[in-house]
Formats: sequence, C-alpha cells, structure tokens
Amino acid sequence: MDNSGIYVGLDIGTTSIKVIVAERVKGQMNVIGVGSERSNGLSRGVIVDIDKAATAIQSAVRQAEEKASIEIKKVIAGVPANLVKIERCRGMIAVADESKEINNEDVQKVATAALVQSMPPEREVLDVIPDEFVVDGFDGIKDPRGMVGVRLEMHGTLFTGPKTIIHNTRKAIEKAGLQIEQIVIAPLALSSLVLNDGEQDFGSIIVDMGGGQTTAAVIHDHQLKYTYVDQEGGQYITKDISVVLNTSIENAEKLKRDYGYADAQQASDDEVFPVDVVGQSTPTQISSQYLAEIIEARLDQVFGKVKQHLDEIQALELPGGIVLTGGVAALPGITDLASDLFGTNVRVFTPSQMGLRHPSFDEALAVIKYQAALSEVALLVKSALTGDTRASVAVEFAPETPTSQPMTAQPSQPIKTTSKSKPAKQQDPDRESGFERVKGFFNHFFD
Repeated sequence: MDNSGIYVGLDIGTTSIKVIVAERVKGQMNVIGVGSERSNGLSRGVIVDIDKAATAIQSAVRQAEEKASIEIKKVIAGVPANLVKIERCRGMIAVADESKEINNEDVQKVATAALVQSMPPEREVLDVIPDEFVVDGFDGIKDPRGMVGVRLEMHGTLFTGPKTIIHNTRKAIEKAGLQIEQIVIAPLALSSLVLNDGEQDFGSIIVDMGGGQTTAAVIHDHQLKYTYVDQEGGQYITKDISVVLNTSIENAEKLKRDYGYADAQQASDDEVFPVDVVGQSTPTQISSQYLAEIIEARLDQVFGKVKQHLDEIQALELPGGIVLTGGVAALPGITDLASDLFGTNVRVFTPSQMGLRHPSFDEALAVIKYQAALSEVALLVKSALTGDTRASVAVEFAPETPTSQPMTAQPSQPIKTTSKSKPAKQQDPDRESGFERVKGFFNHFFD
C-alpha cells in the first residue's frame, strides 16, 4: 500500500520530547520538520504530571510546526513497553453479505470479535495485529477481501498495557490540543526502522537506551515476542557522575555529553578537563578515563540485568545480534562494551536523515515509518480499537483448540505460550549444527 500524506511522530521520553514531521510521496519519506523539548512531568518513561507533560509537548510541536510550515493536529504516539503483555487472539463471524463476498465491514467485524477478551480492569488493549485470516477452513490468507466464503476467522496478536500509562499519555496529548491518530508500542515501531528483513525474520534484539529506562525487545519471525524493561537509563549515569564528582546535575549531564565514554579502555588518562565542584571556588581537573570508569560501572549493571533476562530465554543465540537505540547509545565505545558483555554482535542505529543523525530520534522516526507502512487490512483491523464498529458479532473458538495463554512481557518473567504445532523430532545434538539448534529452539519457543 502506498500511503501518501503528512505523518507526525511523537516520542514522549523521560528526558526529552521529540516531534518529527515527514511527508511521504510515492514511497519516499521526507522529513520536513523537527521539534525537541526538554521533558517535564515524566518519570522512568511514564507521565506522572499530565499538565507539565502537555506543556512540554506543545512546545515541541510548535517548533516542528514552524520548521515544517504546517499546523499539526494529529500525531502518532509511541508508548513504552512497561508491563506490556502479548497474547494470542482469535475471532470468528458469519459473512453477512448475500453474495458471501468478504468486504471491509467483515474485516472490521472479525477484528472486533477477536478483541472480545477477558482481562483485568486495570489493563487496556494497546494494539492488535492480524497474523492470518481463515476463510471456510482455508488458512494463511493475508487479505480476505473480495473472496467468497460463509465463515471468516482472524488469528492475531493482542498487546495490552496498564490503563494508567495509556490514559495519562492520551490525556497529555489531548490537553496539548492534539488528536491521536495511532498509539504504537515503541519496540514494535523500532523493529520496522532499525532491523532489515532478515534480522526481523531470523531474530534480533533491540535495546532502547533512554533517559529513564532501558528496554530490551526480542523480534523473531517479524513479530515482537518479548520485552524486558529495566528502570535505569541515562539519568542514572548522570546522577552517578554528579555524586562521585560532587557536581551539579546540570554539570554532570554536560560532562557526560561532552567528554563521556562508555568503555574506559578507550578513554585517555592524559585528557583532562575542569569540573565545578560544590563547595570549592576553583574547578577540579578530572581525567577522561576516570569519567569513563563512572559511566562504565553503571552500564555494566544495566547490561548485566538485561543479559540475565535474555539468557533465560536464550535470546542471545539469535543470529541477528543486538541493535542499540536511544540517546545513551550515542556514547562512544558503547558497541565494544556491549559486545564484550553480551557475547554477540552489536551495532548502533543512527538515522541517516539530515538533522536527525542521533539515536535519540529513532523512536519518533520509527512510529512514522511503522504507520506509513501499514496495509489497508491492518488499518481496518486497528479501526476496531477505536470503537467505531458497533455491529453485533459472534465470537467462536474451535472446540479442539484451547484458549491461548498470554505471553507475559513483564520484567521478571520470560514468555510462556501454548504452541499448536507438533513438537519437532529430537535430534542428536552432536550432529546438529549450532545454527539449526538456535533456529529450531526459537521456532518452537516463539510459535
């Protein structure tokens, strides 16, 4: 599908709010405006003061409007993966049209049927993605429109999150005078931007290193399979520098940006710079290597926690390796440090567009690309989330298929899911190649 028009991506981060305006013409995405404002009213990626967050959003939007020379009314907003759960969903309807030809309304109805789920009152549906449609028993269909059938089914993936996070995000955006075109889970959007087709297929890990938290997301078979959120980010590095060097938070942040290295081995002990110390009239000279040791200590802790959870599901054996995004990923030497700690290939994704060549812009750009690439069928399915489709639909599940269990993406738990496929035959490990073991395991684990 060749979506054409203006897209506005909004990234509400803990330390900064980014707005990117892009125009898509004949498949080409051109950035025409950018806004960036220091965040206010956020803690660890979550809005805790709606009024302050709304004011910061307005300021970032105004900057983007001035540069793009347009009025922004709608935005595509990314939301963090905090406590996101991934579940299988399934809906079934009888085709209503007398000709039995499946149309747009039928797709919306079957999507609405799939959304009928029993969930705790504190949770809300964030997104739904159709995996396949089934027409009268014929499966593997991506777009059933125009086909003739009596019974239409949709098998999909459902993403749910805490109502508080979703409500606060919506409220802050609306209070800023904007409409929400779409809410997108950040790791899902990032996968479309930072990974190529092969990396999404065979499996890769995205580690988004923001100011308030670090999120690890496992992508396999073009699907988001697992997320882990560590409540430590760039702000913790800044605080460490402030405490150890006895300097203000503002000075510590400037030191991190101007002189910081992630890997102390790459920093020089001969390179020194002045640091304003609280209670002293004259600055103290600090070496680049000493500053790097402070930064590396915190990154070791963060990466260690992320590695522990990824090891539990053997995700580090995926051939795609790790892609680092987010503002912290801009620290020099971070790829070498991460590669040594995780034991796999690591790279940093940086946008190629002029004015955006910094990993902190990844998410705002990703939500635009994700929305622009959605097919007509995917948009129809997502329209069921808005509540516009009020038609009465029947929800039916095949009696021989048990209700699927949710794949929890909470920080403390690996995914557990019920597979409908037959178990693979056991092979002699000595005769099985390393790649085949990894591929076989994840095919079963993530089915």
